Amino acid sequence: MSHSSASSAVNNLFCEEDAGELVQSQLDTWISSRPLHPLDEHTFDYLIDSEPQFSPPSDYLLRYHRRSIDVTARQDSINWILKVRAYYHFSPVTVLLSVNYFDRFLSSHSFPGNGWPLQLLTVACLSLAAKMEEIHVPLLIDFQILEPGFVFEPKTIQRMELHIMSMLNWKLRSVTPFDYLDIFISKLKPDDFNRVFSVSSNLILNTTRVIDFLAFPPSTISAAAVLCATGAEESFEKPQPFPEKIDKEMLRSCHQLMQEYLIDTCPSSQDLTAEPLVAPPSPVGVLDAAACGSCDTRSSFVSQAEAEPLAKRPRFSTPDVQQL
Repeated sequence: MSHSSASSAVNNLFCEEDAGELVQSQLDTWISSRPLHPLDEHTFDYLIDSEPQFSPPSDYLLRYHRRSIDVTARQDSINWILKVRAYYHFSPVTVLLSVNYFDRFLSSHSFPGNGWPLQLLTVACLSLAAKMEEIHVPLLIDFQILEPGFVFEPKTIQRMELHIMSMLNWKLRSVTPFDYLDIFISKLKPDDFNRVFSVSSNLILNTTRVIDFLAFPPSTISAAAVLCATGAEESFEKPQPFPEKIDKEMLRSCHQLMQEYLIDTCPSSQDLTAEPLVAPPSPVGVLDAAACGSCDTRSSFVSQAEAEPLAKRPRFSTPDVQQL
């Protein structure tokens, strides 16, 4: 690529609009257009039993707590994924898949803090997730929007995609909390199914930005989100409405974490179950939570001083990377 063509490509990646203007909720459209896939008992058991092979190992979260992996770098990557999701109107499942690939890959690789290697991983994970979930997928060069910091040649992203798929043993159809959402909501028989689905989806997407939720399997996160969305906390004092394979104590812990981080700490989320339900001004409220001064979406084990971003130093160890 010549210098002039490279400059032209880079300029095309800049967006004149403010990122906040791009963040508009597409959740209602996704809910109304998605097909319902009720789970039978056999399929549910299969999903539950498959969860471990699509999750990072148990020591992955511990590595964040010990700061051997930079929690801020992960948060920056997920924030960028959420912005691109809003810009291209990707489904929430695409976000969950891309974050899942990101975490599974990092669980077996050591990457430096914020810099071009981590950004390349983020772009490639989102690209793979979009190819798995979306009908219309942007060109690889068009993924790199909203101040990515570096721009990569498509062939570089493709090589990274192959590397990711190889490391994940080509298991890309990961189990996510959305696989359970229909059946869990149906168990509680709410008056407004779509409304509960919307609020639950909002909460599930928010969990991607809080690393402590890595301790819970997708089924538990899904069940906790439904309990929060319906205000059915009394279910803990009654026979569990969900299948027996959902551990009740783990569900209680996940529900409590969700209340503390995603509801109680943010005024905009205080009354998720109140009428009327107002559509959030950002993609399912995720970026609004980031802007809320009372919200701390980092791990409860990481102090503010520990989570300060590392200085971003551009690196040019590959000819296929250009600094923006």
